[in-house]
Amino acid sequence: MGKISPVSSKYIVHANIEIDGVVDRPDVIGAIFGQTEGLLGADLELRELQRSGRIGRIEVNVDTRGGRTSGKITIPSSLDKAETSIVGAALEIIQRIGPCNAKIRVEDIEDVRVSKRNFVIERAKELLKKMMDKVIPDSQELSDEVAYSVRVMEISDYGKDRLPAGPIIDESDEIIVVEGRADVLNLLKHGIKNVIAMNGTSVPQTVIDLSKKKVITAFVDGDRGGDLIIKELINVADIDYVAKAPSGKEVEEITKKEIHKALRNRIATEQVKLELGKEPEKSPERGPEYRQTPKLQPRYTKKTPLSTEEKETFRGMLEELIGTRGAYILDNKLNILGKVPITELTTTIKSLSSGVYAIVFDGFIDRNLIQTAEKVNVRYLVAMDSKVKQQETKIGIFTIDDL
Repeated sequence: MGKISPVSSKYIVHANIEIDGVVDRPDVIGAIFGQTEGLLGADLELRELQRSGRIGRIEVNVDTRGGRTSGKITIPSSLDKAETSIVGAALEIIQRIGPCNAKIRVEDIEDVRVSKRNFVIERAKELLKKMMDKVIPDSQELSDEVAYSVRVMEISDYGKDRLPAGPIIDESDEIIVVEGRADVLNLLKHGIKNVIAMNGTSVPQTVIDLSKKKVITAFVDGDRGGDLIIKELINVADIDYVAKAPSGKEVEEITKKEIHKALRNRIATEQVKLELGKEPEKSPERGPEYRQTPKLQPRYTKKTPLSTEEKETFRGMLEELIGTRGAYILDNKLNILGKVPITELTTTIKSLSSGVYAIVFDGFIDRNLIQTAEKVNVRYLVAMDSKVKQQETKIGIFTIDDL
């Protein structure tokens, strides 16, 4: 009698058998072949299907108790669904086995491929977990090492004091001053490259010199030490803004979200001086010739209102630009005409005689930018902060707090 390997089966017919009497396994198998013979036609003759390997070995397990026999029948099949169902239904026409009444009921036709698929899925889960436990940490360590190496390569020694700094100190109009090298590394990790460290609590001459020609934001730890550094910086350098890490945290350990939030919430030095019980005063390092940009005369006292669409568009663009030091130039339909670094923004505006409706950028609005933008009739300037009051210009000024 031919056999079919269960491995090559597509379906397995599961049936229960109940017999009013005592019979043996060969009696049941004989009844199955004998009573279905000629019933289904030549194509579905069980003996021929076994010889051709399309029906596997019919397994019968019976148990006799109290003069009654019960058991299970399993038939593996590589036929299609319909043919397998016909074979299963044919079993149920058997009503006698030997001299005894019998009842066969097909309980289920199992799709072996589903079982195999479930096995594959479960085994794949086990293998994946094993791989993650052993392989991923190694890969992560390698990735972290490479990322750390890249950040270290971006650090340069700036100025005569050889201070740890990002790669764009000279090109940037704004500089972020932090306490130590680890702070610089953390900011570089999150894409902020205009950063320089004091390398201690005393203020180096390099930072003092930078403060005379750059807009300086002091970014300090959220503890008592950070307050002391702020006092020292304000006393000897021309600091424009102060930003602090969350209370109890250090700049070197905070996340990208916390960094951006702290920088967005920076406050003017004049306010810090008032909070420290000092009246705002000019730094002794400054002379009257410093930043001789003529002061704009008051013109307007009310902002040009934004439509809902403009407000949502400007807010979304400004959030995209955080940390990029970039600027979007828009037309009156709020289409982006181009994106430029803020170091090239003034030059770009000067090259455009008209058609600029709004400028959204990751920086602050100063008087030089206002004067240039007014010449080409820019309607709105949207930035992180502004050093110009609304009444000093006809251009609508909006900061992230306004949006």
